[in-house]
Formats: sequence, structure tokens, C-alpha cells
Amino acid sequence: MPEVDAVVVGSGPNGLAAAIALSQAGASVLVLEAMQELGGGVRTAELTLPGFLHDVCSGAHPLAILSPYFSTLPLADHGLEWIRPKASVAHPLDDGPSVMLWRSLEETARGVGVDEERYRRLLAPFLENPRGLLADVLGPLGLPRHPFLLARFGTRAMRSARGLARRFFRGARAQALFAGCAAHSILPLERMLSGAVGLLFLLTGHLEEWPVAKGGSAAIARALAGCLRTKGGRIETGRQVRSLADLPAARVYLFDTSPSQLADIAAGVLPPGYLRRMRRYRYGPGVFKLDWALDGPIPWKDPQCLQASTVHLGGTLEEIASAEAAVWRGEHPDRPFVLMVQQSQFDSSRAPRGRHTGYAYCHVPAGSAVDMTSNIERQVERFAPQFRDRILARHLMRTADLERHNPNYVGGAITGGVADLFQMFTRPVARLDPYSTPNPRIFLCSASTPPGGGVHGMCGYYAARSALRRIERLPLAPLR
Repeated sequence: MPEVDAVVVGSGPNGLAAAIALSQAGASVLVLEAMQELGGGVRTAELTLPGFLHDVCSGAHPLAILSPYFSTLPLADHGLEWIRPKASVAHPLDDGPSVMLWRSLEETARGVGVDEERYRRLLAPFLENPRGLLADVLGPLGLPRHPFLLARFGTRAMRSARGLARRFFRGARAQALFAGCAAHSILPLERMLSGAVGLLFLLTGHLEEWPVAKGGSAAIARALAGCLRTKGGRIETGRQVRSLADLPAARVYLFDTSPSQLADIAAGVLPPGYLRRMRRYRYGPGVFKLDWALDGPIPWKDPQCLQASTVHLGGTLEEIASAEAAVWRGEHPDRPFVLMVQQSQFDSSRAPRGRHTGYAYCHVPAGSAVDMTSNIERQVERFAPQFRDRILARHLMRTADLERHNPNYVGGAITGGVADLFQMFTRPVARLDPYSTPNPRIFLCSASTPPGGGVHGMCGYYAARSALRRIERLPLAPLR
């Protein structure tokens, strides 16, 4: 076997990003993937019927198209094609037309009615240098390149989503749009920093329409793998790493895994105190996911919903906040917040001619085994009557199914861990370099490191930079 400078365990977007960044610096890299198919959270499969292509986890990709690192890579040369909808988000309400997140700040502001000027005042300052802000936000703590802009963002982002929405908006429409975006945090909307996620996702919608990957999210992994191979990197699938004995000799090892997986694999070469802290890492609630094969487009009461890649179903701010708080109490809300993606509305390759796919999930307590199919479909039919009449087949994934698909989703948690005030900046444990470990040859590059969940590759990129600062001083030897 050729000599290897770096071994990356796991081929999710962060693992592949780390591998590419290492190979760009001249390191020889080997990626080991336990499954037969690479990709982690960006896989696509015929989950329902032949010819219906469903994204197994991530479905729309606002942070991937805006990723400061991915944007430097020639992903289009390796087959990745982004398909942009007319709108990023539709948020239907029981009364009146849906609230739409358009790329145009002005058009979106007009749609929130009484809060038109307030919405504009909240978002406009961050659109003066949005990519600079994203570069600072999507990174570890450190000296920002745009300190005043980041400080302005931080004064709002530190608030709870509920508090921020009530502080800035007077009407139900703007509050609902903000709450739906903030609920991507999988935090109670009364908790600090949930407002940051709401702001971030609104901002992304004014930079790029939330895209889907043509042919399925697996195209992202294939493009990243293509970039890696052009740099000489190698990928081996079906290579499960359960212990140090499963690892070849290398200088450094980067783990695109959960903290608990790393603790189990590397227990013999990491201090007991550090292992205890890793095993105390909090993952938070999980998700219950449904995929449908449909005989036509979703019959929304408001046809505008068909123009958005993502539809947030949850009604008002108060209703969404109540549902998310219930999940954190260990309950299963009757009216959950439902996140839908309608990829086939924009990508005809996802389903046979005239047919469509549907994708939706809701948040549930960690490890839940409850079937939320009826709860989700009732929420859909609330805004799309006769939706069930369109269903040809359905496929469900409980939290255990998600964790089997990707062991990083501990208890069904898809974001890499709780991103609250106590863990956002100290994930996975409090260290000056959050990607490093007490063993100078071991690094963590998963979404359990800053900046956290989302298909953006920044965790892997920064972990690779950390490893590169040491790699030349380290021996080429087995990890024992």
C-alpha cells in the first residue's frame, strides 16, 4: 500500500472537504467509508418506487452553494449542477397567502405586510457584505475579518428567536417566516442563539435561492470525491473502522464521526478525562422523516408554494415555538413543525414523467420510536387538502433508521449536536483548537465541531488546516 500522510474516517461533506484541503497542501490522503456508498448525509436512493429518487437526509442546500470553501472548488467540473427555484421558502398560513422568502429583499419585505420596513431594516445591513459575514460566522471563534459587521450580527443573533421576532416584528407574517427559519436550529425558540439561525437562513435566501442538486444530493458527494481524486486522494468504501487496528499507518487521522464514535475507536490513545467529556457531549432531539412517491405535484391551497424548494409547515410563531418546546420536553406534538422539500418540482430527473417526490421531516425526542406519519400528513393536508390522495407509496425513517444510515446521527440528531450557548462555541469540548485532541495525531472534523451542522464543509476545512500545522513534525506510523 502506498504511504499515507493523512487518513480521514468518514466520507460525509466534512470528511471529503478535509481530505481535499489536505491534498491541496500536498498531503497523500486516504478516506475510509464504512458504507458501500460514500456521502454521509448527502446520499440519494429509490426509497419508495423504482424511478423515484429521494434524498436520504439533506434535501435543499443553502449553505452548500454559499460555502466559503466549496465555492473555491471546481464542483461543476465534476458533475454538480445546482437547480435554483424561484423562491427559497414558502410559509403557508391558515389565513391569507403564504409568506415567501424571495431572493429580492424588497419583494420579501412587501410580502410581510405591516412589517415591511422593519424586515428591511433588520436584513439590509447584513447584505452590504454578506459573504464576508458568512466567512466569519461559518468558522471557529477567533479574530474576525469583519469585526464590526460580525458585532452587529451578534447583538441580534445572541437573542432567542422568539424574543427577536417579537422585538422587531408586529405582525404574524414576518414572525412566522422568521420562526420557520429559526426552527432549523432544532432549539426551543425561547433559547439564546436560536435567533442566529433564523437570521442566517433569512440571509442565505437573499443571496441565493435555496437550491437542490440535480439528480439528488449524492451529486454533491460525487463532485467532492472527483475533486479529491484529481489531487491524488483515494477513497475506500466498505471499510468500517471500529478500533485502532482498522487504521493504516499515517501521520494524522481526521474523524468525520460523532464524539462518541471517536471516543470508542481511540479510547486507548486519548486521556480518560478527555474521553469522559466527549461522552458527555449533548446531541439533542432527533428527526422523523417521510418520503413519498406522488402521482402529481403537491396540491397546495396557495399555488405560490410550488415556487419554493422548501416549505415550512407550522403556522404562527406561537405554534412553532410550542411544538419545538414540546419536543425538548420529550413530547411528540400533534401539530409538529414540518420541513418539506419538493425537489421534483424543479428537477424532473427525480421522478418518472408526470410524477413527483415529496420529502418531509419533523423534530422528535432523541431516540424516539414513535410513528409520526399521521401527524406530518395532517399538517400537510392542513395547507394542501387531498394530499393523501396523491400518495402512491411512502417510506419512513425513525431516529434509529437515521442512525443506522449514518452513525453520526446519534439518536436521530442530524445537526451534529446541540448548538446552544453552552455548546455552540465549545463543541465538542472546550479547547483553544476545537478540532484537535490531546493526541497530536488525532483530529475531529465532523459537524460536532464549529461551525456545526449543515452541508458546507467548513468543519472539515478548518480541521484540515489544524492538522496541516502539525503534519510535517509527526511520524509516519500506526496509531497505537
